[in-house]
Amino acid sequence: MKIENIGIENEVVELARLTDIMEDLGFVLAGQWDYERVTFDRKFENKGDTFYLRLSGYTVEGDIGGSHAMIKLMTPLLGKHYYPHGVEYGEGENFPSNVVATSKSLLAQAKQRMDLLK
Repeated sequence: MKIENIGIENEVVELARLTDIMEDLGFVLAGQWDYERVTFDRKFENKGDTFYLRLSGYTVEGDIGGSHAMIKLMTPLLGKHYYPHGVEYGEGENFPSNVVATSKSLLAQAKQRMDLLK
């Protein structure tokens, strides 16, 4: 499920600052990057199901391994995990309203913090 109209897509943020913001909101970067792309995930568990909110971006200046990479963010995705196949982000998935509301709230908080950097 795409989470649109938060205003976070197309934001450009320095990677170090983005990482601080996202980790403070409970997202994990872990090893989910290469030299051109980066992905932050936030895990939710709800009534035995597992969901992931994913925020991805790509470099517009520098590279992820460098200290001052600038990241352009993409539209956030909410997906449901199916063992052992992985995460499905399709529009046909059913997402609990509390998971959707929390996801939108976290993304709005991230956007507010990014705006403070401008």
